[in-house]
Amino acid sequence: MKVILLEDVKSLGKKGEIVNVSDGYARNMILPKKLGMEATPKNLNDLKLQKANADKIAQENLEAAQAFAKDLATKEIILTLKVGEGGRTFGSVSTKEISEACKEQLDLDIDKKKLQLPSPIRNLGVTQVPVRLHPKVTGTLKVWVKEA
Repeated sequence: MKVILLEDVKSLGKKGEIVNVSDGYARNMILPKKLGMEATPKNLNDLKLQKANADKIAQENLEAAQAFAKDLATKEIILTLKVGEGGRTFGSVSTKEISEACKEQLDLDIDKKKLQLPSPIRNLGVTQVPVRLHPKVTGTLKVWVKEA
């Protein structure tokens, strides 16, 4: 019997796959536990429409992320650090501070976990901070660190 899986089933397949299982396994395990449904022409057509809709939504999300990345590349934020003798800084700028500054200065809500800063910024000047907007899209934000 052909079955469309509604959830991931260990040793069978992932959600949305069409698998061939024995009649008894389908009747006694898959169908009663709502892990899958019988692969009738109507159900196959519904699955095809759901996949098309999911692909369309994923494409729209990708395009929105690309547009936001272009917009983000033109923006910049300014942060201040205390500086001692010889240009030595006290402290550093972390992703949390950058995220808060984005909210205050640009009215953009960027999660601190999306900022891909390898280490906190400990020097004055301009730093390009990569921002992961989508698994396929990474934008950059210009961060100015000035003397307080």
